[in-house]
Amino acid sequence: MTARRLDGKATAQEIRAELRPDVERLTGQNARPGLGVVLVGDHPASAVYVSSKTAACDELGIHHETRRLPLTATTEDVVAGVDDYNRREDIHGILVQLPLPPQVDAVRVLDVVDPAKDVDGFHPENVGRLVQKRPRFVPCTPAGIMELLERHDIQVAGKRAVVIGRSDIVGKPMALLLMHANATVTVCHSRTADLAGVAREADILVAAIGRAGLVRADFVKPGAVVVDVGMNTVEDPALAAELLLPSRLPGFEKRGRALVGDVHAPSVTPVAGALTPVPGGVGPLTIALLLKNTVRAAASVT
Repeated sequence: MTARRLDGKATAQEIRAELRPDVERLTGQNARPGLGVVLVGDHPASAVYVSSKTAACDELGIHHETRRLPLTATTEDVVAGVDDYNRREDIHGILVQLPLPPQVDAVRVLDVVDPAKDVDGFHPENVGRLVQKRPRFVPCTPAGIMELLERHDIQVAGKRAVVIGRSDIVGKPMALLLMHANATVTVCHSRTADLAGVAREADILVAAIGRAGLVRADFVKPGAVVVDVGMNTVEDPALAAELLLPSRLPGFEKRGRALVGDVHAPSVTPVAGALTPVPGGVGPLTIALLLKNTVRAAASVT
């Protein structure tokens, strides 16, 4: 058995195509959707993520602005940038790129974002609405995973789901969405006893713990759906040889680095029934759902 490839890139393109008429309609009504980004410092990965998101906005016709603050910015500096976006009628969605430098109080910053513009779904009001199953904005990565499962006709209701990772950004909202879809959900973390044994109970396994290649064949029930949220960069050739599928090794040799997930693809692919690739799985969906949330935010005020 070889796992079916759950193509997040293709699914993200479907979502973008569905959004295009809404963007055109809103733009024609002088309500072009607008995204305001706050980027603090010059962290290379953050800069790449922001560039990918703004390029996606350009492709769809969404207005965007990026406020770049120095690495030395204070909490007050970042809050001031968010407050300005809060007041702007042409900015419908606000994205604070994480992580923030240690001197910046991330909780305070995220709490300042207008909940009606919180397209990342991190404000406590939106978190509470999600808990109550009456969401306004859902965090983009777990929302994208639910879109992926639905569009690939993967049944969630009645299934056993295991989420490895308990972050506010992915793990917790992922568990809530699966529970709301009538799965029986277990959340695991670094202190879970017999992690592999618990994971093997899953019909749907979501790996979001941030450890390259942690989930191996002994974590996976034969035929299970495995969703890999990990985004880990590997530069060591020996580690790359261990973690990468053979088809990806020439690319690693050419570039000297590769992106790998939390799932050990070489061992899991023969066991799982379906698997998201890294790259090309969850990442493109996260961006597509950010666009979807921004368009919804714009539509809500027209």
